[in-house]
Amino acid sequence: MGTDAGPHAMNALLLDLDGVLYRGDAAIPGARETVEWARARGIPHRFLTNTTSRPRSALVEKLAGMGLEVPIGQLLTPASAAAAWQRREGRTPVALFVPEPTRAEFAGLTVLDADAESGADAVVVGDLGSGWDFPALNRAFRLLAGEPGPSLVALGMTRYWEAEDGLRLDAGPYVAALAYASGLEPVVLGKPARAFFEQALHGLGTRAVDTVMVGDDIVGDVGGALDAGLRGVLVRTGKFRPRDLARGIEPTAVLDSIADLPAWWEDAGGD
Repeated sequence: MGTDAGPHAMNALLLDLDGVLYRGDAAIPGARETVEWARARGIPHRFLTNTTSRPRSALVEKLAGMGLEVPIGQLLTPASAAAAWQRREGRTPVALFVPEPTRAEFAGLTVLDADAESGADAVVVGDLGSGWDFPALNRAFRLLAGEPGPSLVALGMTRYWEAEDGLRLDAGPYVAALAYASGLEPVVLGKPARAFFEQALHGLGTRAVDTVMVGDDIVGDVGGALDAGLRGVLVRTGKFRPRDLARGIEPTAVLDSIADLPAWWEDAGGD
């Protein structure tokens, strides 16, 4: 899998967060300098993340604590994208399977009580972490099995992520289980869905062929970007594993870390 960028110039950036700019509570060396380089060069950029464990305001605060200043308007998350989709489509009431802090992104929407098992027009599934157990999963299934038939909204299809204590399951496996049980095709509002990348491009006002996505996830970041017509740069930090390079997905480039992006950009002829 790949994409032919052809003669098009590189003039915009999409940057993943966890595993690319930081790991745990520490910035990856060179991350702050790379963000400052992009700003100094006037390169249009957005920050994309499939993180659903906290709202954008908390992410902005976390980044600031590591010396990474990111305006909330430059940050696109699945939860913010899902809330915008539900307002646009009028899909309420909504049942939320997201951590308590993330519910703030859905302010203004009609949200079902946490123990409701019917009446949903949309069921939103994010990363509940240890909050996933049989009762929670089965309640989501009962809501999806109700009439007249709610939408299954997935806050990304990421399979796993790199935590301080090792790899942990993300939202994707739970969405897949619910889709299998209910027979519903999920509406995916997060990487690797094309619509998520297109929403970021719309915010930047750039074309896919001129935009570079930088991530540590060979499938969600790089594969999703390539499928959407962007260039996809893989970094060897975060969840990266050497076996990722044997999966049949051909990144535009593979860098040791985000610190190497400016030099690669200059060598590759970026604007």
